Amino acid sequence: MPQDALLERLLDFLRRSPTPWHATANMAERLEAAGFRRLDETQAWQLTPGERVYVTRNDSSIIALQLPSEPLSALRMIGAHTDSPGLRLKPHAPQTSAGWLQLGVEVYGGALLAPWYDRDLGLAGRVHVRHPDGRLEGVLLNVDRAVAIIPSLAIHLDREANSGRAINAQTQMAPVFLQGGESADLDRLLRSWLSAEHGLDGVEIVDFELGFHDMQPPARVGVEGELIASARLDNLLSCFIGLEALLDSDGTQGAVLVANDHEEVGSASACGAQGPFLGDVLRRVNAQLGDASEEGVIRLIQASRMISCDNAHALHPNFLDKHDAAHGPALNEGPVIKVNANQRYATNSATAALFRALCQEAEVPVQTFVTRADMGCGSTIGPITATELGVPTLDVGVPQWAMHSIRETAGARDVAHLTRVLTAFVDRRELP
Repeated sequence: MPQDALLERLLDFLRRSPTPWHATANMAERLEAAGFRRLDETQAWQLTPGERVYVTRNDSSIIALQLPSEPLSALRMIGAHTDSPGLRLKPHAPQTSAGWLQLGVEVYGGALLAPWYDRDLGLAGRVHVRHPDGRLEGVLLNVDRAVAIIPSLAIHLDREANSGRAINAQTQMAPVFLQGGESADLDRLLRSWLSAEHGLDGVEIVDFELGFHDMQPPARVGVEGELIASARLDNLLSCFIGLEALLDSDGTQGAVLVANDHEEVGSASACGAQGPFLGDVLRRVNAQLGDASEEGVIRLIQASRMISCDNAHALHPNFLDKHDAAHGPALNEGPVIKVNANQRYATNSATAALFRALCQEAEVPVQTFVTRADMGCGSTIGPITATELGVPTLDVGVPQWAMHSIRETAGARDVAHLTRVLTAFVDRRELP
């Protein structure tokens, strides 16, 4: 069935994307297989109406563009982010305790820490090496086997564990890595893994950005396989759905897929949504295919629409009181429009009306999320992108449980739901 094939592609993408760098590389691979041409930000661009191109920044953010065959006048934009909360290695990571080599970590983003205990952990990220000829190169590393674990303290030694206790990320979250490893050389281990994965020999490790990831593979869960369980559903699920919609579209309209890094830590970076990446690309494209004047750029942005896709909080059967009674999205009941009067989400009535019309056209159910008035609300790249560009924007997402856990859960049918709506958005002839 088409949905089964879609979900198999999703599970494969999740399994092969333990870091933002791997996710970006895997998206680029699919784009190139579909005929997209890679652009280099440091080179002059020669763009042709109707062609499909993409560009990356920092190897962890990506923008794909479907250029219209007609003069550029409006774009259908889909936004997502490639990063997820987790544990990142410190630069001088090795430390020893009780005869064990451990690796010191920083907490990246707002991670739920407790679920990281007693998980089989692999190691992945980006390593910069120096070749014997002095050349520097950034290389992806994915140690796709369990090399570490963070063991829980037995309840016999902490009788109040189930009553709730704080977790100290500095002293209680260092993964156990190697027994008797007082003299272990992390550089040597990294070089051996790079040799095994890439055939790189004789290189020097200059620097790295590495993090741990759960080795339990993504899976369909439930008697009827109605759930998807995986690490990094927030927000690789949206990256995947946005990519599927772009590849499924009829190719007649100008469309953009942007997947930024660093959303989980505020988006303030050169490749984050608060940075200039998307604006830089749009200005360069408009300079060749549209009206290159400042007024022309503003007209293009105001005629365009952005759908920011980031997962939403589904109604949890064990914690019903954490939701507003009238705004509890259900798994497998369609995408969720995310609303916040204080602009934590970018949705307004005009952009929400567009999305509701798209859902009706695609015959997809639609839901709404508003956080309880006595609770704080998270945010997305939506308000940031709207602030930076001025593009009319709304926030939507697939509903999920356990956001920011090492393993999250979403509804299997919602993958196709949101894909159909976003495809309809990209193919739509006119935008209100």
